[in-house]
Amino acid sequence: MTNAVANDIRDIKPPIEIPNGWEWVPAALAIIIFALALFFFWRWWQKRRAQIALVPPIPAHVRAKQKLEEALALISQPKEFCVLVSDTIRFYLEERFDFHAPERTTEEFLRELGETDLLTVEQKESLGNFLESCDLVKFAKYEPRENELRELHHSAVRLVEETEPRPASNSEPQISNDGELEQIVNRKS
Repeated sequence: MTNAVANDIRDIKPPIEIPNGWEWVPAALAIIIFALALFFFWRWWQKRRAQIALVPPIPAHVRAKQKLEEALALISQPKEFCVLVSDTIRFYLEERFDFHAPERTTEEFLRELGETDLLTVEQKESLGNFLESCDLVKFAKYEPRENELRELHHSAVRLVEETEPRPASNSEPQISNDGELEQIVNRKS
């Protein structure tokens, strides 16, 4: 009988965890707080970006004219003047016509330019003379007088002005006395 009573006693079972249904609340709160923080950060970033004034890019012809004006300060130093003026024209042509001028020698550049219709024949000749004159100063140690440098500067400015993009003409419809609709094109002289 003692043996039967000893077999009847069982060991204590571990406690059974009863789910209360609220385990998901901390995870959900963490996700919501993270989403709100992300949303407020995005709104702050958008407001900050809107406050930063977007500076429109300066057109190539305007930048080239500015550089050419700056070059006049170097007119007493022929080599530096010619380097700045010729580089300005080369970079201008590259940006304006997507023509890779700065990486080429003058001969390569003029040969490739001759095969295109980017410039008129007169502009190509003027550009060729301009670049050759600059090369004389840069590489052959030619010392031009100030009036020759001013002429180089003038031909560079003239090339930029001749090739700068023209503003689109504005046309405004107006009604004439007899009621017909006419297109009047405003042109700047």
